[in-house]
Amino acid sequence: MRTVVAKFGGTSLAGAEQFRRVRDIVQANPARRLIVASAPGKRYEEDTKVTDLLLDCYTRAAAGRDFGACLHAVRERFDEIIADLGLDCSLEQEFEVLRRHLSNDPQKDYVVSRGEYLNSRLLAAWLGFTFVDPEWCVCFDEKGHLDGAMTLRTLGAALRPLQNAVIAGFYGADMEGRIHTMTRGGSDVTGSLVASAIHADLYENWTDVSGLLAADPHIVPNPRTVKYVSYRELRTLSYMGASVLHTDAVLPVSDLDIPLNIRNTGRPEDPGTTIVRKLPEGETKYPIVGVAGRKGMSVIQVEKVMVSDESGFTAVMLDMLKNRRLPFEQCLTGIDTVTLVIRSDLLAPCKEELFAEIREKLNPDYLGLTEHLSMIAVIGERDTESSDANVQVLQALARSRIPINTANQGAGKLNLLVGVPEDRYEDAIRAIYAAIDDSMQNERS
Repeated sequence: MRTVVAKFGGTSLAGAEQFRRVRDIVQANPARRLIVASAPGKRYEEDTKVTDLLLDCYTRAAAGRDFGACLHAVRERFDEIIADLGLDCSLEQEFEVLRRHLSNDPQKDYVVSRGEYLNSRLLAAWLGFTFVDPEWCVCFDEKGHLDGAMTLRTLGAALRPLQNAVIAGFYGADMEGRIHTMTRGGSDVTGSLVASAIHADLYENWTDVSGLLAADPHIVPNPRTVKYVSYRELRTLSYMGASVLHTDAVLPVSDLDIPLNIRNTGRPEDPGTTIVRKLPEGETKYPIVGVAGRKGMSVIQVEKVMVSDESGFTAVMLDMLKNRRLPFEQCLTGIDTVTLVIRSDLLAPCKEELFAEIREKLNPDYLGLTEHLSMIAVIGERDTESSDANVQVLQALARSRIPINTANQGAGKLNLLVGVPEDRYEDAIRAIYAAIDDSMQNERS
């Protein structure tokens, strides 16, 4: 029997009407046996996510302030769902436990995880499925790091005997029973872990868009939807700002070649985007999948004659970053130069100290900093060795008179990263997308 794991995001479970839509989707395919649920998201533009309301409750309680009104707002959201759906259940006891917790040494992760916990309880009741609390089967160590190997074993043991189940996303617990949460969007990761633990045939991630778009629709009007994308392409695009999926959600399913399908709860008839290791036979291979980027970057450039002959020069620089826990986006080396691309907000607190250490330990001929940059990733893994896709991208930027501060291409694959001034970011995205679209139109014809 086929098994599909379906994860529904916050917008897909924001209220009673969304619950009805989700039940229709689940019942349309009996293979959708295991459901992963997020906390209720926004019902409309000015609304507040339940997770944010819970975070406000924690902040107030931790500061010794009154959290009653905020907790009441959370309670109203769930009571409204219960009443509208006519569910024969009550969350009175759960909210009393939460109130006592907030009054006595509140723990942030526990408080913010209650959105997923309570929403999953209601969804399980609505679907007639078994509720599974990840506190018992999503494992963290004492430092709050996810233990992936242990989680796969415990999830598998918990879920295999069940015909149908709803499991809360976003959180788990350590061996002492302390609740730990993942970063925002972590329910995507929970869904991927569930799919891997039971060796599912498909992992569906239901959200509010019909798949991955080839560019930001706020910049490019009506960009095309990507039909197929590789695991690695998706991770790169997600990391660079295509926020349809948590960047870590790809890893568990990719290890087992489980396809991941991004779908739209509001338009279930749309096929969405499918993430696979190998493109299905008969599908067109396009050199470029999409373009995404991030603003707020800085570039540090260190020049020293004969730097390439000095063993360990680059290693010393990277050690300086490591000692400050300062991650970098790119490290480019030349005969006499080393260039580092770093997020500006992370660099700012230690910039002066870092530059002083570089001068002291490396005695560079030149040390420069360029700020207010954006990094743009142009992604594609198929047939790029024999295509001129990267040339088309750079030519498109040149035609639009957009300066290129840095450029880096992975060997053998496109995965082109270019740095452009922040005030030309949108222009660059539009120029690159136009070149991509023209190229694909030509290939179709």
